[in-house]
Amino acid sequence: MRKQKTTTPAADRSSKMTFRACLKELMAFVRPYRLKLGFALFMVIIANMTYAINPMMEGRITTQLASDAEDILSHVTGAHVQFDVIFRIIGILIALYLIKTVSQLLTAIFLTDAIQQTMHDIRNALQKKIQRLPVKYFDDHAFGDLLSTVTNDVDTLSNALQQTLTRVFAAVLTFIFVISMMLYVNVWMTLVALIIIPLTVIVTRFFVRHSQKLFDTQQKTVGELNGTITELYGGFNEILLFNKQEDSIAQFRDVNERMAKSAFRAQFISSLISPFVSLITYLTIGAVAVLGCFFVISRTITLGNLQAFIRYIWQINDPLSQVSQLSSQVQAAFSAMNRIFTLLAADEEDQGGQTAVDTGHIQGSVTFDHVQFGYDDELLMNDVSFQVKPGQMVAIVGPTGAGKTTLMNLLLRFYDVKGGSIKIDGVDIRDMRREDLRRLFSLVLQDTWLFAGSIFDNIRYGHLPARKDEVVDAAKMANIHHYIRTLSHGYDSLINEEANNISQGEKQLLTIARAIIKDPRILVLDEATSSVDTRLERMLQEAMQKVMAGRTSFVIAHRLSTIRNADLILVVQNGDIIEQGTHDELLAQKGTYEKLYHSQFANQDFD
Repeated sequence: MRKQKTTTPAADRSSKMTFRACLKELMAFVRPYRLKLGFALFMVIIANMTYAINPMMEGRITTQLASDAEDILSHVTGAHVQFDVIFRIIGILIALYLIKTVSQLLTAIFLTDAIQQTMHDIRNALQKKIQRLPVKYFDDHAFGDLLSTVTNDVDTLSNALQQTLTRVFAAVLTFIFVISMMLYVNVWMTLVALIIIPLTVIVTRFFVRHSQKLFDTQQKTVGELNGTITELYGGFNEILLFNKQEDSIAQFRDVNERMAKSAFRAQFISSLISPFVSLITYLTIGAVAVLGCFFVISRTITLGNLQAFIRYIWQINDPLSQVSQLSSQVQAAFSAMNRIFTLLAADEEDQGGQTAVDTGHIQGSVTFDHVQFGYDDELLMNDVSFQVKPGQMVAIVGPTGAGKTTLMNLLLRFYDVKGGSIKIDGVDIRDMRREDLRRLFSLVLQDTWLFAGSIFDNIRYGHLPARKDEVVDAAKMANIHHYIRTLSHGYDSLINEEANNISQGEKQLLTIARAIIKDPRILVLDEATSSVDTRLERMLQEAMQKVMAGRTSFVIAHRLSTIRNADLILVVQNGDIIEQGTHDELLAQKGTYEKLYHSQFANQDFD
């Protein structure tokens, strides 16, 4: 009775937060590095001040040369080119260029440090957040989509901040400084030149409005592509086994084509901004040049000032063009921020009540009292009640999808009941802190999980302070010690990232050893021996009898030996318990269990 996963579309997720809300969340991460960021932005101010002064100084050289040439051509007595004045202006220009270069270098150093530290904190926050999310969140969201948020979206945001923050800030400063210099040269020419700004804003807003939805779609398809890749490569052996290579290629091609189309549309629409802005700039320069010539002829302004003024128009065009070119990155960054901060704002798993639990004094009695549960509004469990005494072994049987694993998910508070209660030693588990509750359990699943590292570290993961002899004892009890000793490096042998350099049965034995070393009060085995052969299972059952001694244990298993030895057998069907009792008692009832038993007896297994 596992809930079918349904992917929440990224577009729906991204629409949950406004741009202002995203910026507010981002600033909270930037705040610890505000001094570095502030210094970087101060250097941007210095660089842009020199940038605005340069054309005027260059214009003075032109004015000086034009004046000297006019005097020489007019045969003015003693007229000559005043190189000392020109060299002095050139010296000032060189100093300004050096100041601008050093300022840009310091900006790059401090800005990069501040942004990368911010991204470091965001990644850590995402990792911590994922650890605090309820299991239901992972049922409702595809793994590939989450992976895309932690990797692609953070990188997209990082690149956008790195490339756009200083440019946008510099653009604002350029407008302020350059327009001030233009007004100093000539007011009427400035009014004509400023037409470029509203026209550029209108063009940019038009294309941004039409491309933002396309960028949201692009980010969504990136998540879908990651999910498809994860799914295909996760089941690569099965794809080869069933000769589904062509189907998987077609599946990937479909997602890839949708991503290519959405990316093309988004990038194409946003790329139209730059040529339109350039056209506006060229037309403005032409108008200013004609007007400026009249002012030069009438000696209202100098030739150098006209040269500087045209340079100022290009200086206005440069940030406008850059910002328009960066609009695609800004829009992609907004979509990325939406996904990141929507994930960070997701409801967390509550930590439970405040009842203190002394795990050392827990006996291990478990009571399900009229429990009701459903993943959605519809109830799947209507009325589940049973009682387990401390130290008892409980077997849970039933057909696939009957709700066996769901019972254990409720006991571990991966999900909360909709009605009734579950108690351990008389204490409602909702009154316990989840951390204390789960400290009581060891869980071994049918789907094993091992991480890249040594066998020793994988076993010790159940209890990190464990000594080497304790790890060895746990391995012996799980009947995996002999196999480990046959390896060239013994307990220091490495398991690769895919954990495919050991067999499935050996993986399961290692996870059982990891559960043993935790020394839990309650042990849950969810079909933990499904990948172990019959001979090894018999040896394992003898070891598990020792492990279960004095502990409450729940075993979801299909094999006869587990069922026969249980103190209590629960028969689950359609979410509810339809029979419960010992092996002999249930056989005597001649009900569902008897049919399962005889089916297993005939085939030496049942499902």
